Amino acid sequence: MTLETSTANASDRVLVIERTFDAPPGLVFDVWTRAEHLGKWFGPKDFTLPFCEIDFRVGGSYRCCMRSPGGEDHWVWGEYREIVRPAKLVFTWNRGQDARGDLWSSTVIEVTFAEHSGQTLFRLHQSEFETTSYRDEHGFGWGQSLDRLASFVEGKETL
Repeated sequence: MTLETSTANASDRVLVIERTFDAPPGLVFDVWTRAEHLGKWFGPKDFTLPFCEIDFRVGGSYRCCMRSPGGEDHWVWGEYREIVRPAKLVFTWNRGQDARGDLWSSTVIEVTFAEHSGQTLFRLHQSEFETTSYRDEHGFGWGQSLDRLASFVEGKETL
């Protein structure tokens, strides 16, 4: 994969997504942290998660394989840097490798879960992408994944 160069400012290469889920923060937090739940919602529409391994502790790691409808595998992995149950997660997000083993992308994600009237005010902050187009690709994927998460935690899927 060849990365394009970007002349965008660092602030333009940050992804922020905010959502409200009709479920309590503890539940939304838990489905972010357990492999058996991630398999139900993680990834863009029609993707599956045939492999997910989590060592959920500060300094622990995760490794997941998202499989596209066409059968292409997309691996993501990283390390947990901060865990504040049920309010906050900070972890690295590594994606893809070339033939030499170099990463295509490495960013840091912070997700927060705040309670408001029994709902969860959710915020994802991911930085810093190499290019704005790569940020936009992730925004599209996260958007579909969070739609699936909403269906899962709001009772449209079985926990």
